[in-house]
Amino acid sequence: MRKPDGKIVLLGDMNVGKTSLLQRYMERRFADTVSTVGGAFYLKQWRSYNISIWDTAGREQFHGLGSMYCRGAAAVILTYDVNHPQSLVELEDRFLGLTDTANTDCLFAIVGNKLDLSEEGASESLEKEGHSSGSVGDGCVSPKVPKQVKPEEAMALYKKILKYKMLDEKDVPAAEQMCFETSAKTGHNVDLLFESLFDMVVPMILRQRAQGPPQTVDISCYKPPSRTKSGCCA
Repeated sequence: MRKPDGKIVLLGDMNVGKTSLLQRYMERRFADTVSTVGGAFYLKQWRSYNISIWDTAGREQFHGLGSMYCRGAAAVILTYDVNHPQSLVELEDRFLGLTDTANTDCLFAIVGNKLDLSEEGASESLEKEGHSSGSVGDGCVSPKVPKQVKPEEAMALYKKILKYKMLDEKDVPAAEQMCFETSAKTGHNVDLLFESLFDMVVPMILRQRAQGPPQTVDISCYKPPSRTKSGCCA
C-alpha cells in the first residue's frame, strides 16, 4: 500500500461524534456506533494525493495514544458537541497538548457536531425539506434544545490555539474558515469540512516534497562500534 502523503487526525471527547463524522464522509452513511478503541483510519485519495484520516478514542484510558496518532499530522480536527459546552472546554484542557507532536505548520479546525439535536439545526433541516419550523412531527422526533455553544466561542478557542502554537494570525487561515458546525446525521457541512481541509493540506504536501526527504537514519544498517576498554586502567 502506498504511503500516505499527509495525515489528518480527529480529536475530541467521547460521544461528540468523531467516528460518525468520518463514516458520514467516507461511507456516506450514519449509523449508531460504539466508542472507538485506540484509533482507526481511512485513506482518501484527493486529486493525486493519498491522505490518511485518523479517528481517535476520546475515552480517558486511551488519552495517551492521542499524541502518537498526532505525530506528523498536517491538520487536526478538534471536535465538540454544540449541545455540551464542557466538550469544548475539554479540547483546550485535555486534547490541545496532544498536538505538540504534529507538524509545526499543522492546521487546526474547530468543529461543533450534533447540530441536528439543536433547535437551530432542526429548523435548517425543516427548511431544506420544505416544512415550516412550526409543523408538528409524528410524535417520534426527539425534543430539540437551544444550542449551548456559540460559534464565537469556537473562534475564541481557535485564537487561543494560535497563541499556544506561537502562530501569527496573518500567516494562517482565519477563524471563520476553520470553525465549522456540522451534523453527521444529516450530513450538514461534513463534505465542506473535510474537502476544505484537503485543499489546504495539498500545498503543505508540495512544500514538504520540495524540501526533500527528512534527514533520518536507517537503523537497520547501523553497526555499533567495536568495544574498547575504557576507564582508569585502559
